[in-house]
Amino acid sequence: METVSQNKTALVTGANKGIGLEIARGLCARGFHVFLAARNPHSGSEAASQLAREKFLCTFLPMDVADSASIREAFRLVAKKTNRLDVLVNNAGILLDHSQSMLQTPESLINATLQTNAIGALLVTQTFVPLMQRGGRIINVSSSGGQISRGISDFAPAYCISKTTMNAITLQLASALASQGVSVNAMCPGWVQTDMGGRGAPRSIQQGADTALWLAVEAAHSLTGRFFQDRKEIVW
Repeated sequence: METVSQNKTALVTGANKGIGLEIARGLCARGFHVFLAARNPHSGSEAASQLAREKFLCTFLPMDVADSASIREAFRLVAKKTNRLDVLVNNAGILLDHSQSMLQTPESLINATLQTNAIGALLVTQTFVPLMQRGGRIINVSSSGGQISRGISDFAPAYCISKTTMNAITLQLASALASQGVSVNAMCPGWVQTDMGGRGAPRSIQQGADTALWLAVEAAHSLTGRFFQDRKEIVW
């Protein structure tokens, strides 16, 4: 088998820009060989090339998390290069709705949002778990918009529902993978200056990525089935 390196390996979805790219960069800086996954081949390969120019170990991986065939092909490509995966960050996400009422949100928009933001994360995890090592870590990038305990707002209802679903998936996966020694947690990056968050957001991309990197490298592995923001546990 042709191995990519002797380093620990990580896979980050939706990593061609924004928080995903910053998480990929941070993992590279911490000694990981990162598979940078994105559905757009041009921006994805350019992002990987950018990290390579920074002297980091990074491989572009074409993958659309809303397409199960694309996920399977991505697994085939990764499995040809390595037999281990230490960290999986399910970051890929879309925000298609904003202020419209749930009553007026089209079915197609709801389905697309759930497929990418929640079901996609589950399918990626199911597919790549065979490569994960005992001690592996899975981080799901969620949102406080999915917190039920805070009460449901009328902002971006499909997006918020998808993040509530991702939180439920996180709990289910944490239970299912406990015996395999793989931790699974969700994190909220906050309102960040990305294409999704806009330039007026109060948090930098580095701040948005910090908790995911902490969970991937520094946090106690015994922490699993939890929800974090700014390295502190928050309620579901």
